[in-house]
Amino acid sequence: MSFFSYKGKNVFYETIGEGKPLVFLHGNTSSSKLFMPILPLYNDFQVILIDFLGYGQSDRLDKFPTELWKDEARQTVALLEHLNIREANLVGTSGGAWVAINAAFLRPDLIATVTADSFDGRTFHEGFDETLLAKSCSNQTDFETSQYYHWCIGDDWEEVVEQDTDSMWRLIISRRELFFDSLQILQAPLLLTATKKDETIRPNIEREYRAIAGEVVNGQFKIFDNPGHPAIGTSAEEVAETINQFITEFN
Repeated sequence: MSFFSYKGKNVFYETIGEGKPLVFLHGNTSSSKLFMPILPLYNDFQVILIDFLGYGQSDRLDKFPTELWKDEARQTVALLEHLNIREANLVGTSGGAWVAINAAFLRPDLIATVTADSFDGRTFHEGFDETLLAKSCSNQTDFETSQYYHWCIGDDWEEVVEQDTDSMWRLIISRRELFFDSLQILQAPLLLTATKKDETIRPNIEREYRAIAGEVVNGQFKIFDNPGHPAIGTSAEEVAETINQFITEFN
């Protein structure tokens, strides 16, 4: 197993294969295990996986930062620097989408493209707090969800999920900006992906994605018919093909 140091903590990462670097960034209450079933679709790349601090095989935190995604963006940059990688293609899903975009703000010189999958966009959708509360309540009673968390996070999944949820509540209350800077100055080409029916994100996601694509310098989006969250998993082959085409276009 491979680790690098970030603020005195050990962060787990893994590199697989050869080719252009493709870095997968997981979302909240998850880990890099999320991507394992879809990796055969990305055989032409050097795939790089990371477990952000607090998740999976990385060291645990006493308390998650309020601006968790911005800190995870810094972890992503630290990983790229550790591996001496330039022209990385970032693929972030759910919370990892905010991470990917923020990493591109921090070090545009290291990042070739960004794919942001299945996330709310520039702001949280109306009722996001209610969705978070409902999810928090169901975590303890839904057997399938608890099994997933145990597989993805580890034996201490309940504590990790509680810490993650607390971080999200603090972020909502703080009303802080979700990005380091204005999307208008984002240098990296941006691909936005989602499914038409995803109860985790805003119902009018196509409208939001269209607005973002029009705001950034190089932006495009694609919405997939197969429902569910995240699109990179529920529409795996179609999303992989779209990402491949996108990276080819801008590399």
